[in-house]
Amino acid sequence: MAEFTHIQNDRAHMVDITGKADVTREAIASGRIYLREETLRAILEGTAVKGNVLATARVAATLAVKDTSRLIPMCHPIPLGSITIDFAEGDGYIEATAAVKSYGKTGVEMEALTGVSTALLTVWDMVKSAEKDEDGQYPVTRISDIRVVEKRKGQ
Repeated sequence: MAEFTHIQNDRAHMVDITGKADVTREAIASGRIYLREETLRAILEGTAVKGNVLATARVAATLAVKDTSRLIPMCHPIPLGSITIDFAEGDGYIEATAAVKSYGKTGVEMEALTGVSTALLTVWDMVKSAEKDEDGQYPVTRISDIRVVEKRKGQ
């Protein structure tokens, strides 16, 4: 097991953005969840045991984007203009993409990342019974490649 050095830093505060002008901002984030072929087929055919996986993940992601400042302590609450959550099928995975628009003083990268992460976690939760092996482990299932694809300001 890796050793970690404890870091103590008692200084924590939100960055002061009061002097910044309101500007249109957009961020796009994406990530992937790798699943068994049978599970992917059940999601796409709408036969997953817990229901419509992608519709549920889309709603969960939207709620998470709206709650980002409550979930991540140093994020500012910001006005949201638009939230779009999309899914695409890949070779052995589903990719989630979150596009978030705002008109405020700070960017929306954390909101987009929170949306993608929550979408992928919701997919996992809804199909976990199909993903477990006989020992209750997840040999195929993994979430990866969560990243900011693009951010724009003032357009």
